[in-house]
Amino acid sequence: MSRPKWILTIVGIVIVLLILWRIFSGPGKSNDFGNGADEAVPVTVVPAAHQNVPVYLTSQGTVQALNTVNVQPQVSGELLKLDFTEGGPVKKGQVLAEIDPRTLQAQLDQAMAKRAQDQTQLATARANYERSEDPKYKQYVPQIDRITQKNTVAQYQAAVAADNASIQDTQVQLGFTKVTSPIDGLAGIRQVDPGNVIATTTTIVTVTQTQPIYVIFTLAGKYLDEVRAAQAKAPLTVSILDASNNVIEGDGKLLVIGNQIDPSTGSFQLKAEFPNGNNQLFPGQYANTQLQVSVDADALVVPSAAVQRGPNGDYVWLVTDKRPENAADSSAPASSAKGRRGKRAASSAPADAKPSGSRPAKYVTMQPVVTGGEAGDAGIIVTHGLKAGDEVVTAGQFRLKQGSKVNPMKPGEVPAPPTTTEIKAAAKASGGRGRRR
Repeated sequence: MSRPKWILTIVGIVIVLLILWRIFSGPGKSNDFGNGADEAVPVTVVPAAHQNVPVYLTSQGTVQALNTVNVQPQVSGELLKLDFTEGGPVKKGQVLAEIDPRTLQAQLDQAMAKRAQDQTQLATARANYERSEDPKYKQYVPQIDRITQKNTVAQYQAAVAADNASIQDTQVQLGFTKVTSPIDGLAGIRQVDPGNVIATTTTIVTVTQTQPIYVIFTLAGKYLDEVRAAQAKAPLTVSILDASNNVIEGDGKLLVIGNQIDPSTGSFQLKAEFPNGNNQLFPGQYANTQLQVSVDADALVVPSAAVQRGPNGDYVWLVTDKRPENAADSSAPASSAKGRRGKRAASSAPADAKPSGSRPAKYVTMQPVVTGGEAGDAGIIVTHGLKAGDEVVTAGQFRLKQGSKVNPMKPGEVPAPPTTTEIKAAAKASGGRGRRR
């Protein structure tokens, strides 16, 4: 084998040995320097506190317009123009469309002419009757003629009255050539275009009244008595939540509780009213509802992040002043040599030792708890396992085990930088381990 090949072979062997040494020596180094028994884990803690927690019943519902009107003309004719903006607001009495009025105007002129004709004939008949009843002429007029003249007057009076009614009816029909909105609301999409001949069955546009607006939702039948009892005490409030459970409308009032339970679903209906001042709720919209039925006074509440799920149920990491008796030995060695060093360290530094000039040591223990309902967006009610003032860990749990030493911090607080003494102690310990290695 040539000399260059020997050199490359030696270099390759050295590289492989270095890689193997790195792989097998890395974990030991990490264990030596990263898992010191006296190293405190920084965690965020929050004390459990009593709060007045509203009790809610959540469900799903549908938004329903207060009023929905399909605007249809009351007379037939050619549609001349539309006077509204699609999707825009309209007021009650606002003209939405105009129909060609010429045919009805002609009918009105005919009715007025007929009335004038009948009024003239009535005046003639009344004059003849009055003359025949005059004492100077009465003796010369037969009785039958006077009766006929009286009836003629009544006949023309009735004709004039009919003419007045016909004129009034035609005027009403003429007024219908201007189609107005019957309610305040929002106009929809127009269903017909100007120039078309429309009938009384033609829908021009649909107007919906959205202020206020209704929300129809359902609850399970088991809550019926609870809701009725709460409604009897005071009006109940309803909120609408978005997909992230944030309140988008919180000023709803429960109006109606259904009078029966649907046997197919086991639920009953409820109706709530919302002012909807910003038009955020829209008819036909799907809505997540939240009905407040009561308030749980002095409930013990912890942040949701503090409650963990374990094989035996819910638990929290509770901060204590003493290290638990069943704490895991964080300095337990992986080999006999490390075990001897661990014992010497334990004999020289007790578990509950307090560093000079520092605050008392704190530890954590796994505390089983029994939880109730939710308390707002980020809280949980704890019914058993804690008392007011107990500090629980809300961040940093992944580094904890039973009996871990911790450095409690308030939410938003960051660990203090190490002191000069701590840096020197860490460097000394690191150097000592390096020489032993």
